[in-house]
Amino acid sequence: MSALRVRQAFGLVISVALMAPSSGAVSQSKSGSIQGVWQTVEITIAGPTPRTITIPEPRPYLTIITARYYSRTEVQSEGPRPVIADVAKATADELRTVWGPFVGEAGTYEVSGEIVTMHPVASKNPAAMVPGAFIVYTHKLDGNTLWFVQQRNQNGPYPTPVTFKLVRVE
Repeated sequence: MSALRVRQAFGLVISVALMAPSSGAVSQSKSGSIQGVWQTVEITIAGPTPRTITIPEPRPYLTIITARYYSRTEVQSEGPRPVIADVAKATADELRTVWGPFVGEAGTYEVSGEIVTMHPVASKNPAAMVPGAFIVYTHKLDGNTLWFVQQRNQNGPYPTPVTFKLVRVE
């Protein structure tokens, strides 16, 4: 799976992680809810060449989930991004190296049982904002650990689902 596909998949999963476990999310306590602040600690990619990526400290993945909204920001890079001295003089490749691994997305979500459906409202990726766009995940919450597994989006099922493991930081 390409780094771009992993970034897109992770973005979708994080979006799902932001959803609350029921329509009565406003009255839920943080300890029994997906509401809170989360960091992704592990990404598992299924398929013919499965692999697991453990995210080292400091983890540049932050997902915030409220009763109805989510927001996520991530730097999906295997190493530090370069600092460009003069952005006005940067090449396209230099800009892609800096901005490509950055993911930003926010929107609304709903939960029905184990299913979380996310609806991006704002995203670095304009394709995530098209009318009717959505992402469906299954989720599992165990204490302060949350798992999201990709299921489908508006284009159909994911042929190679990605699982995201997050831990609550607040």
